[in-house]
Amino acid sequence: QVQLKESGGGLVQAGGSLRLSCTASGNTFSVSTMGWFRQPPGKDREFVARIRSRDGYANYGDSVNGRFTISRDNAKNTVYLQMNSLKPEDTSLYYCAATRTHFFTDASGVDYWGQGTQVTVSS
Repeated sequence: QVQLKESGGGLVQAGGSLRLSCTASGNTFSVSTMGWFRQPPGKDREFVARIRSRDGYANYGDSVNGRFTISRDNAKNTVYLQMNSLKPEDTSLYYCAATRTHFFTDASGVDYWGQGTQVTVSS
């Protein structure tokens, strides 16, 4: 079993930056991929970013590509999401996600979820 805990959400002005973090605990040796989804009210959960533990391969959703950067610290079982050039459309609840054996492609493939952290971007 793996537990995920997010931090770093908050309120920021459009054009500003925030850095989210997610730390895994429990059977962390089994985690192959960690990343982020977001879910605005009334909308489906949307892929944001993911990173593979063994080699650091990462990719991003189209709406954040070029503005957000995911990174990892395997020794700390932690991933980070650096969010730059934030837009009001980025306002959402952000969820940390992890998988045991694969590089997840959508929310249905995620094995573990964090509780979510709120990001609000003002105009």
